[in-house]
Amino acid sequence: MLTAKQKDLLLFIHSRMQESGIPPSFDEMKVALNLKSKSGIHRMIVGLEERGFIRRLPNRARALEVVKLPDSMPAASRNSKVASPPAAPQPLPAERSFTPSVVEGSYGRGIATPKSTSYRGAVSVPVMGRIAAGVPIEAIQNHEYDIEVPPDMVLGGEHFALEVKGDSMINAGILENDVVIIRRGETAGSGDIVVALVEGEEATLKRLRRKGASIALEAANPAYETRIFGPDQINVQGKLVGLIRRY
Repeated sequence: MLTAKQKDLLLFIHSRMQESGIPPSFDEMKVALNLKSKSGIHRMIVGLEERGFIRRLPNRARALEVVKLPDSMPAASRNSKVASPPAAPQPLPAERSFTPSVVEGSYGRGIATPKSTSYRGAVSVPVMGRIAAGVPIEAIQNHEYDIEVPPDMVLGGEHFALEVKGDSMINAGILENDVVIIRRGETAGSGDIVVALVEGEEATLKRLRRKGASIALEAANPAYETRIFGPDQINVQGKLVGLIRRY
């Protein structure tokens, strides 16, 4: 699932590479999508990369490769040859940035949810979507299903749950397909793991650090860079209080 802008950007890159075999520049992408700055293009490129639609090739200017197109594309377009830059693909660099967000959850569909697990005095918490990269924030408003958690995990306040997609927090013990329990709130201390809304558009699960007047969102994986924002660019949606894992 992609945002409309991400889909437009992916199709623009795909079209240009089929025509010339060379990806468009960031300036050309900015003009094509009618954006005011290249920072928005950068976020979408990283989001498309993390969702597996494109990959960036190291040590070459404008080195992008379209890996796949959305399933919603006509079959003829999806099955057509995807153009690549000249030269054989090289491995991805060890470091990459992230553009995180939320995507509609599917983890609990068609399988037994923790309702089948009996906790004494268990509390039902709504699972609102999937925390991931490069897809719409709107899914965080969708009530997918309920999960039952121990009562001492949700003491005080309103709580919701999100399914985890990706590996950006693995060194904090948060793995793909875990379900994180979040206490709603707009404040957090430095060092807390939070769901943060970035520039009113995208959400991420990251560790928040305050650095003077700025806010840093830290991944718990050295493959992802720390990103710094102004205080008006970040809105805390809630703080991590627990985690459910199935084996």
